[in-house]
Amino acid sequence: MPELRHGGSADPETPCPCGKGAPYADCCAPLHQGRRSASTAEQLMRSRYTAFVLGDSAYLKKSWHPTTRPRRLDLDPAMEWEGLEILSATGGTAFHTDGTVEFRASYRHGGSTGALHENSRFTRHEGQWTYVDGDVTD
Repeated sequence: MPELRHGGSADPETPCPCGKGAPYADCCAPLHQGRRSASTAEQLMRSRYTAFVLGDSAYLKKSWHPTTRPRRLDLDPAMEWEGLEILSATGGTAFHTDGTVEFRASYRHGGSTGALHENSRFTRHEGQWTYVDGDVTD
């Protein structure tokens, strides 16, 4: 089965990088294409991870809260994201306006491997879940 990689296009049956087990076309693609909005903070987190895998900086910026969104977002094409693990989530459902998602994302870069461990904050902006910021931990 083909994998999705930075800058790649998606075979409709390729498993989504977010780890939910569904094909990309049925999972994060509708969010990336603007056909659907994230219903939870965790779903937005997963779609943002997949956008990092694919190098979709436009979606990353669109899903970033306007008060913390960087003016410019340069993604490193040498960064290979290899897996996402959701460690915990608080709030962030249809009944909340704020939420957090703690995750660990493994990567390979320049021949070495590592993991990004972050507790991310999300809030609703104009009715949509947006990424605010996060605390990176070791």
